[in-house]
Amino acid sequence: MRYLCLVYGTEDSLPVMQNPNPMSRAEVDALTQDSLAYNDVLRMSGHFIVAHALQSVRTATTVRVRGGQVLVTDGPFAETKEQLLGFVLIEAKNHDDAVEVASRIPLARLGSIEVHTIMDPVRIGQS
Repeated sequence: MRYLCLVYGTEDSLPVMQNPNPMSRAEVDALTQDSLAYNDVLRMSGHFIVAHALQSVRTATTVRVRGGQVLVTDGPFAETKEQLLGFVLIEAKNHDDAVEVASRIPLARLGSIEVHTIMDPVRIGQS
């Protein structure tokens, strides 16, 4: 089964635009190396599908369609303490396996990882 691991954290410590308290270059480099190394581990184990970090939420746009009107708002929809920083799409045997994989994502040390099962359209209505 496929699982989407949403990586959440606070941007205020990451090296993004206009951060008042960014991580040091050494910390950023170590986190980047840890993340890339873990992607390699996932590739070797057959779990890895794709992973991407996202640019700052300051670059996000929220799009809604209401009554046929397209409404565009700068920034993310929700005002939260943690922001969506990236994602990892994985293949896992089951939910427990996906949680185990998510627990080793390096950014879990700074934020949180939300694990979602990808809906399989072939299986919809078969249960």
